[in-house]
Amino acid sequence: MKRLRTTSSPRLLAIVAVLVAVVAGAGIAQASLNDTAKPAPKPLDRAILDAANAPPVDGVTARIKFTNNLLPSGSLPENTASPTLTGADGRLWLANDGRLRLELQSSNGDAQIVADGKRFMLYDAASKTAFTGALPEGKERKADRKPATLDGVRQGLAKLGELWTLSGATPTTTADRPSYTVRIAPKDDGGLLGAAELAWDAARGVPLRAAVYAQGERDPVLEIEATEIGYGPIAAGKIDATPPEGAKVTELNPSTGVDAHGRPTHVTGLAAVQQRLPFQISAPEELAGLPRRSVSLIRVGEREGALLRYGDGLGQILVFQGTAEPGKKGAFDGVTLPQVNIDGATGQELATTLGTLVTFESGGVSYLVAGSVPPVAAENAARGLK
Repeated sequence: MKRLRTTSSPRLLAIVAVLVAVVAGAGIAQASLNDTAKPAPKPLDRAILDAANAPPVDGVTARIKFTNNLLPSGSLPENTASPTLTGADGRLWLANDGRLRLELQSSNGDAQIVADGKRFMLYDAASKTAFTGALPEGKERKADRKPATLDGVRQGLAKLGELWTLSGATPTTTADRPSYTVRIAPKDDGGLLGAAELAWDAARGVPLRAAVYAQGERDPVLEIEATEIGYGPIAAGKIDATPPEGAKVTELNPSTGVDAHGRPTHVTGLAAVQQRLPFQISAPEELAGLPRRSVSLIRVGEREGALLRYGDGLGQILVFQGTAEPGKKGAFDGVTLPQVNIDGATGQELATTLGTLVTFESGGVSYLVAGSVPPVAAENAARGLK
């Protein structure tokens, strides 16, 4: 994500936020659907400059289509899979201050991705599970923010170009709106990521589509696209990151109090996290050739665990460790996946075109290894934990 933060256009960052959120409703003024011609060609820097300086909108509401081709065919249980795994149609609300709610609808129950400015929530109604956490503190928006300049945009693109290959601003049509689309691809350390495409409204600078491509693939493995869009204020109650009653909640990096300035405190560092846990954390200094970068406390219901990060960039590996639950068949319970042997322990492996997850249990501890790496790298990382 460090690379994505180098861009100088807040509206393009919003496009990425809609994607990471993996991103219509009544009471919103509908956008005109009559002007569907492609916009006039522009250099990328000019298209971004115009988007950044477009008149602000009070909010965005949209009907969206979400496509997910990550999982292998036949691996999902029938009639119980979450729409976040199968793909679905849904709705999006995006406020002008960055707060958003994405709702995917299916017969198995809806799924929600919400960010209310202070906290985020990913909720799956089919399994009644929620992942929550605090958002990084950002700078307050200033009403007198200076307009973007062409020099500033060019400097941002030059910085972005150090790590990414960028296309020009391709004239397109998205959600019956004239739009520009840019394609970016990592120059190195991209894991299994091949490229990403971002599209925005040519007149308003609002994100309309985001897609992710795996290496060597022509079709996107993840795509979220507005099919109808309208602009207008978003009701405050429409965006709430509080988990529904009865949800099983996993809190990522939970706060343990507040400091002298009233800011939430978190438990980080191997020694501090180890003091909170009843099991011994497996935390080698290096895993699959990647150095250990951080150790953080997580909370699953009433139980606590550890999250370890190895490496940097898109090719990093994450390791979740917690007390094994008696009677539970692992993180992929109910999903038909290949089994793998982790030095005598039987695990499960989910291999996709963008990355791999491996889960196994050993000595009463549950492990989950995830990264944008091929299966052999994830398996080697899992074996390095024993």
